[in-house]
Amino acid sequence: MEKVVVGITGASGSIYGKRLVEVLVANSYGVELIFSETGRKVFEFETGVAADDFVNSLPRELVNLYSPDELFAPPSSGSHPVRGMVIAPCSAGTLGHIASGSTVNLIHRAADVNLKEKRPLVLVFRETPINRIHAENILKVIDAGATVLPASPAFYGKPKEIGELVDFVVERALRALLGKEFGLIRNWKSP
Repeated sequence: MEKVVVGITGASGSIYGKRLVEVLVANSYGVELIFSETGRKVFEFETGVAADDFVNSLPRELVNLYSPDELFAPPSSGSHPVRGMVIAPCSAGTLGHIASGSTVNLIHRAADVNLKEKRPLVLVFRETPINRIHAENILKVIDAGATVLPASPAFYGKPKEIGELVDFVVERALRALLGKEFGLIRNWKSP
């Protein structure tokens, strides 16, 4: 079974991380899930679901939940076999830590490990507007090998529900991470 590390941080947009985990599990990927301390609070506020209840609703054999302070957890090691990592949503603070190589929590460390191991790292950045510091940090992580995917859904598919907008971003993030499509969206076709 292929495994993916998923980080959910404190930016608004927890629905992206929730849906991403659901799609991965539905497609039999193992998920190494890490909520930042603030990410857990924002997740519960925005989704109305307790993080533990969400995790407990998923197949135990596919999902491992780690605390952000577990710096000895498997995702902190380059020898731990994972396909890559996605952080959805990725806060500006998390982006800054990754850009500077400062590993204060397990999300930062796992991101650093994926970069050093040349594995895909996708950051679903959820901040707007961006300032110069954000822009410089985005350039730093791109130069280091990450993909920065702003949570910017397209409207050419004429979405009628929020879920369709979420699926657009999730499909793009999964495509960047795993190099395949999951059929969540209709791709652009010239009229």
